[in-house]
Amino acid sequence: MARPQTSQPPLTHLTQAPVAFGNWALPKLCAELQDDELVTRQRALTALCDLVHDPERAYEAFINGCMERLKFLLKDDDGLCRVKTTEAIYILAAHSLGRDIIFKNDMMGPLADLLDDPVDACRRNVHQALNRMAEYPSGAVFMVSMGLVPRLVLKVPIEAENIRALILSTLSSCIMLNAQPALESDVIPVLRGQFSHPSSDIRQAVTLALVGISVPANGKVKVCEEDLLPLMVNLLSDADQGVVANAAGTIMNTAVITRGKHEALKAGAIDPLLRLVGSENTAVCVNALRALTVLAEVPSARAQLVEHLLLLKTRLQHPDSIIQRAASTAIEVISWNP
Repeated sequence: MARPQTSQPPLTHLTQAPVAFGNWALPKLCAELQDDELVTRQRALTALCDLVHDPERAYEAFINGCMERLKFLLKDDDGLCRVKTTEAIYILAAHSLGRDIIFKNDMMGPLADLLDDPVDACRRNVHQALNRMAEYPSGAVFMVSMGLVPRLVLKVPIEAENIRALILSTLSSCIMLNAQPALESDVIPVLRGQFSHPSSDIRQAVTLALVGISVPANGKVKVCEEDLLPLMVNLLSDADQGVVANAAGTIMNTAVITRGKHEALKAGAIDPLLRLVGSENTAVCVNALRALTVLAEVPSARAQLVEHLLLLKTRLQHPDSIIQRAASTAIEVISWNP
């Protein structure tokens, strides 16, 4: 006996717009981004975020003017629209063409205006986008030039942990290019409060920022004035190798000046640095060797290090040429006789 058949409605996602077939998909979505109906904009943005993970679809979004429409949606009154807009910009900023469009269309300003957005997810997307932009020198230079560094410094103590790690990473990229805006924003007390944070991502980002701070002469002096070298010596035994490498790099940079040398020696830097010479982590080993080289310019330190020349000579056989060169220079300085 025949039974009645009923057709099932297609499965639909209530928050995502139906995507047109083939080449019509992106033009249709881009048009819907301007729709007066809130639900239409929300669904179009959700669908766009899904599509542009595909590089070919991302390119279609660029040539169809989606980025220009996203700029206006950054000011949308609806929280979900702002969340999905910033998510789309973060995804599209992974492409060089996307970053170029962001610069040419002055999207950084409206994006930075959302640093105070009441929606946590929106602020996180903003910081993800800024962090991605800052990974490239052109992005970091642009952020410094637009005066974004002081605003980021103020956000470090008040943001949630997951967002704070992104801010510190962005700051590190900017500081490595130009430390002056951060120094003028009194960044060191802000960084000091993060050295003992349980998150290795935060410790790594904050110590990398300090490496950049210790590059200019006034930054070296500031590190000494703030008594940070004993903290860096303690971090030489951190469980995270990135933190250890950065701590050794800060000691290396700061010890270029006489005050830095004496304060590093007073903090007991030599023994933990010697222990790092045998590390198989290239950055850790090289920074430790270079820090010891600078400290060896002090006669008392050189006399202490002469006893460890055999340890340093073992690094001359390392397959990595950068370690060989660092070890050779250290041995030459330590072996020098006036």
